[in-house]
Amino acid sequence: MKIAIISPNTAHLHEMAHVLQERSHQVLSFEGGKTRMPAIAEQERPDLMVVDGMCCDPADLAPVEAVTTRYPRTAVLLLCAQQTPEFLLQSMRAGVREVLPSPAPPQALAEAVQRIAAKLPDGVQERAHGQVMAFLPCKGGSGATFLAANLAWALARSHSVLLIDLNLQFGDALAYLHEGKPASTLADVARDLHRLDASFLAASTVKVAPRLHVLAAPEDAIHAMEVEPGHVNAIVQLAAAHYDFVLLDLGRVLDPLALGMLDKAQYIVPVLLPNLAAVRNAQKLLRMFHDLGYPESRLHPVLNRVDRRHDIGLAEVRKTLGLAQQQWRAVPDAPQEVQAAINAGMPLAESARGGALARELAAWAEALSPGANEDSGGFLHRLFRRA
Repeated sequence: MKIAIISPNTAHLHEMAHVLQERSHQVLSFEGGKTRMPAIAEQERPDLMVVDGMCCDPADLAPVEAVTTRYPRTAVLLLCAQQTPEFLLQSMRAGVREVLPSPAPPQALAEAVQRIAAKLPDGVQERAHGQVMAFLPCKGGSGATFLAANLAWALARSHSVLLIDLNLQFGDALAYLHEGKPASTLADVARDLHRLDASFLAASTVKVAPRLHVLAAPEDAIHAMEVEPGHVNAIVQLAAAHYDFVLLDLGRVLDPLALGMLDKAQYIVPVLLPNLAAVRNAQKLLRMFHDLGYPESRLHPVLNRVDRRHDIGLAEVRKTLGLAQQQWRAVPDAPQEVQAAINAGMPLAESARGGALARELAAWAEALSPGANEDSGGFLHRLFRRA
């Protein structure tokens, strides 16, 4: 269950987070008071909000009622140092599930959360972790970063998405979606890994859109060298617990950091162009994946910049490289639209909304969405279908 805890007391936050994380809940901690409830409910959409520091004044229940009214699937548990009968009655009328003393005794908190979880709609208690997709180019200039950034934008229309730029030395994924420099980067998070929780991770990202966050690559090459595989592993593991999709933009170098991320990814997305050099590189890459023991079901190559006038198309590439048809995706060429979007530092869907490439990215995002397996074609059939 995804639980957001709000408290003005840092010690209370840590104690409650520890109790709930021990019971396998996904916990987000926010320092502050009840006035933060509406914003956190909108941004995180938790299954349960635990709000500490409430007083006995029924007038203070206005933000509580705003949340329970607007987000009926989010349960609310209040912690109040003093509880009067009038406050308890008004709390129940405001939609609060339970009221506990503050600070909450660990056992009482755990039991209350268990009772609330038992009454939540089916499927909420066992929330699946987000899907991790690793994009990597088979050759320089393949367009892997462009596709990762713009697919992230398309997915964020309906889902929470984190795009992590793991091209540590020369990463520029943020520039495809947003102008300006990030206030924090992956190197900053790695340096302060002892502070890592959902709040710190979100605060370190660039909020490109309400549901799309980007964790930028280091701005400084020296700082990039300080990022270790263990740092990135911890960040991605946390991200997968709090975002519906985590997209990783890898560089061309398959070092221990990149291989660790490929191990974690449900979808490995090699991106290649329809030319002989790229196909040869893709052949080597797929052979290496086989040697590493990656099942073919996790491999979903993308043939980028497909033009019907070219001699090499998806059929020829598939014949050379293999894999089932449903594992491939072909993306049409749109050089002018792509260049205009890159130069403007904005998503393709905003600069060329009606173009064939923008429509293909939207269809790709739709195929990846939960529930896509409910049609007669099946999930894998739609997942990476040919354009």
